[in-house]
Amino acid sequence: VQLQASGGGLVQTGGSLRLSCAASGSRFSINNMGWHRQAPGKQRELVARITTDGSTNYADSVKGRFTISRDNAENTMYLQMNSLKPEDTAVYYCEADYRYYNDYDEPVVGREWGQGTLVTVSS
Repeated sequence: VQLQASGGGLVQTGGSLRLSCAASGSRFSINNMGWHRQAPGKQRELVARITTDGSTNYADSVKGRFTISRDNAENTMYLQMNSLKPEDTAVYYCEADYRYYNDYDEPVVGREWGQGTLVTVSS
């Protein structure tokens, strides 16, 4: 399973961006998915997660401004970010809990991470 994140960029304070994360592979299914971010000099932190049935949870710092969603048919997750602040500047990473079947038809489970996409919010 591979994850491809996209949608980062430079935006002014108060602006919006939409991140996407697409999963690809063969004979796989995706369970929970999430977005994390890492600002310069800081530890990676959870931004938001979403379950297969659409239940969500958010970091307090982004509640009311960010919305996580997913399209299960397309194996794609989104993060709509509104009212962006300079403190939202970070590399954003997507992750997904997956299951696939190997050549012996045995289930393999794990968590995959995308490559990260940079979001810069200017003041």
